[in-house]
Amino acid sequence: MTTLDPGQSVAASALTLDHVPVPADQVVSGNPTTGLRVLDERDGREIGIWEMTPGTANDTESDEVFIVLGGRATVRFEDGAQIELGAGSVVRLSAGMRTTWVVHETLRKVYVA
Repeated sequence: MTTLDPGQSVAASALTLDHVPVPADQVVSGNPTTGLRVLDERDGREIGIWEMTPGTANDTESDEVFIVLGGRATVRFEDGAQIELGAGSVVRLSAGMRTTWVVHETLRKVYVA
């Protein structure tokens, strides 16, 4: 885990993230991997950088707000709605939402959960 000290800066789009395969029971298609770097964790909230390589995977969300730094994806919701994500997209998710992430180009985001 990397924590940011007050006044410290990081290049979120350039941080190296260690990737792991998405758990097999979540993969719908492809061989997606995810990388994560926690930047701060306190008072019940976490701020970090997350990315996923191309592929499709199911997820159950936590309370989160994120902004996409780069890449492209479609997020499909259980109720049939979907959103398109690209650089600059800002999204709020609620705990328990069931989603399917279809990543077209490696997607990187900064999140607060």
